[in-house]
Amino acid sequence: MSSNLVGQAPKPMSARKRLFGKERDWPKAALIGGAIAYLFLVLFIPTLNIFIQAFSEGVGPFLDNLTDPAFTHALKLTVLIALIVVPLNTVFGLCAAWAITRHKFPGRAFVISLLDVPFAVSPVVVGLMIVLLYGRNGWFDPLLKATDIKIIFAFPGMVLATAFIAMPFVAREVIPVLEEAGTDQEQAARTLGASDWQIFWRITLPNIRWGLLYGVILTNARAMGEFGAVAVVSGNIARKTQTLTLFVEDAYKQYQTQAAFSAAVLLAGLAAVTLVLKEILEYKTKIREVE
Repeated sequence: MSSNLVGQAPKPMSARKRLFGKERDWPKAALIGGAIAYLFLVLFIPTLNIFIQAFSEGVGPFLDNLTDPAFTHALKLTVLIALIVVPLNTVFGLCAAWAITRHKFPGRAFVISLLDVPFAVSPVVVGLMIVLLYGRNGWFDPLLKATDIKIIFAFPGMVLATAFIAMPFVAREVIPVLEEAGTDQEQAARTLGASDWQIFWRITLPNIRWGLLYGVILTNARAMGEFGAVAVVSGNIARKTQTLTLFVEDAYKQYQTQAAFSAAVLLAGLAAVTLVLKEILEYKTKIREVE
């Protein structure tokens, strides 16, 4: 009798373990399902709807919208702003990353915190700050009037706002790479007589190239997709100070939904290209780390 009880004792325990194991799978499945449902509601379905609306009348009207003068001007202005902002922020990011990682100075932690200001401040607030500085009755208004330079509701203000918003990406991507690389190779090259430029081009730049390219891609995507700050400082004047994102809003308000969705498809394509390049660079970085 006792031997039977002893032999049967493990069975309830194993059944209970199997039951608890299944219970532990439920939270995991629920979290995964909730995340997928959230992505569908917030990302996939709206993106799919943009493409459906853009091609609802066929490919011909879609292509006609892409040749509209207001659209082409907005596209050219967006590309021009990106061509100015991306190199400026790349140089700034490299200089900031080099100064932060290679030098110890008072206020270093404060400078690192300043790099995150564009992440913390709303783009609309950034645009308002620029207006208060460079607009009518602003701090620099007398100087701008004396030199006949127009910042607000003009191209320079749009460049300034976009540069501020896209400022941190290169520095934030390069700083960790420089810290991980260390200074051993640079110091060895300097003891062998290499100049600072030789050290940068032959040692530093090859070590940070993937992080730098990653930061440049993110900077370009942010610059071409900026809306809030540019909307405040530009005035959103069609064929004058209207970028592609502003064109989407203006066309939709004017009930030109087909044109708005066509421009949105182009912006979505830019985002897709950015994601593909991001994945390629991350893959290259992982291969480099393994090597």
